[in-house]
Amino acid sequence: MRFLGINAVFHDPAAALVIDGDVVAAAEEERFSRRKHGKRPVPFSAWELPEQAAAWCLAEAGLRPEDLDAVAYSYDPSLVRQETGAPWEDLRTMYTTRAPSFLATALPGLDPAQVRFVPHHVAHAASAGLAAPYEECAVLVCDGRGEAVSHLAGHYRGGELTTLATQELPHSLGLMYEEVTEHLGFTRSSDEYKVMAMASYGTPRHLDVLRELVTATGDGGFSVEPIDWGGFAKRLGHGETWTADHADLAASVQTRLEEVLLELAFWLHDRTRARCLAMAGGVALNCVANTRLLAEGPFEEIWVQPAAGDSGTALGGALHLAQEYGEPAAPMRGADLGRGWTEGELAAWLKVARVPYSRPENLAAEVARALAEDRIVAWFQGRSEYGPRALGRRSLLAHPGFARNTERLNDVKGREQFRPVAPMVLESRAHEIFARGPVPSPYMLFVHDVRSDWRERIPAVVHVDGTARIQTVSREHDPLMAEVLERFEGLSGLPVVVNTSLNTAGRPMVDSPRDALECFGSSPVDVLVTGPFVVRRAT
Repeated sequence: MRFLGINAVFHDPAAALVIDGDVVAAAEEERFSRRKHGKRPVPFSAWELPEQAAAWCLAEAGLRPEDLDAVAYSYDPSLVRQETGAPWEDLRTMYTTRAPSFLATALPGLDPAQVRFVPHHVAHAASAGLAAPYEECAVLVCDGRGEAVSHLAGHYRGGELTTLATQELPHSLGLMYEEVTEHLGFTRSSDEYKVMAMASYGTPRHLDVLRELVTATGDGGFSVEPIDWGGFAKRLGHGETWTADHADLAASVQTRLEEVLLELAFWLHDRTRARCLAMAGGVALNCVANTRLLAEGPFEEIWVQPAAGDSGTALGGALHLAQEYGEPAAPMRGADLGRGWTEGELAAWLKVARVPYSRPENLAAEVARALAEDRIVAWFQGRSEYGPRALGRRSLLAHPGFARNTERLNDVKGREQFRPVAPMVLESRAHEIFARGPVPSPYMLFVHDVRSDWRERIPAVVHVDGTARIQTVSREHDPLMAEVLERFEGLSGLPVVVNTSLNTAGRPMVDSPRDALECFGSSPVDVLVTGPFVVRRAT
């Protein structure tokens, strides 16, 4: 059976296609529209749909809208409480109520009666619990908000979800983190990861106050009282320089978030006695908190949906419908679920761009040599990633042995210098270099301590607190990148390369050959590798 999932209501609109329980395609609208996060998360945009992403998912499988058995829309307007008082909430509800007819217009041939509303947090839960490699697991969802709640704790057994706790709005850990993101001069529902990075530069000296304002309630939920952020540090305008006061505020909020999540995890484990935990929701993208949950929490294993934010609810909605129709979901095999291009198509783009290119006999050796020579390499391979992390499909690669390369890459991307870049390492070598976090860690959703004898050897990927957000690579799943890593170690003595997303600040990750060529042409990147072809910048 064929199920299309749609996320559209808040931000990161996306589409996903599940056929006979398998994830066939999934993509975010921003990769097609080239508009970061697809749209702004305001009620006025709730009618906008991931039209291009949905059309591509169907085309990838050779389907028409009328071939679908059902469409999941990851929000149920009937669950919205009208007394919330949120500005323009009635407009959002009206738009989402009419989503079936909007979808039928966007996908001609679709019967509006085929559209099913899936509650937002149920879709999040399904994206984790049904996609994780577990037959049974606890599931924890935490984000800004859904229809009426901001959190779900539950248990998956035999593909069936038992909801054990939810937290009603306005109490929300995700909205709390969004508020401090905005207070620190960043864009809410977008730049929360910057606060996480800034927290490493500060001391959580406001923790006692926040422990009074943000509390776990002992019943699987929590309470977040109104917080006067200006009492901790002055509000920053966009682009204003932050100070130690702002870093201390970020550290305090980050630490309190981790503490409350730990309390929720212990409560959930007491109710389920599950060995494994699956997580989704925007808060699950907080890799620092994830590592603390694993290190100090009660679960033996934690699996986080790589598209844990709202885009992942498109996949979760489709998986939820498949399960309801009696088709058990297969575990998610990887995040490379987006667009890919044939060698012929890539060559055609290079010819249209009129750039000289070569096809080396051994691509991995050529790339390893460029990295060893301290070149920055734009890496465009295979199908693009679903979710916010570059995982060796749309990446910028560099030598980790030179501390200046952190600054070089941040200059290439045009972003703040306090932002770290990440290491990519062979799964079989990870334990030698990194500690505390889980291995394998293929989705860059945990931080690891860099062992002391390696910190001076790979300074470009070591954050100020001595950690790194690693991606492990296996020969089974990515033989080409595994060979690059092996050959780079042969030349440099380092089994690690720098990996950060192939984009510039404020723009979505590169997705198409045109995007790759435009990024290469407009930024100080030395080498572009697209499929088997290599383009070098003229000197």
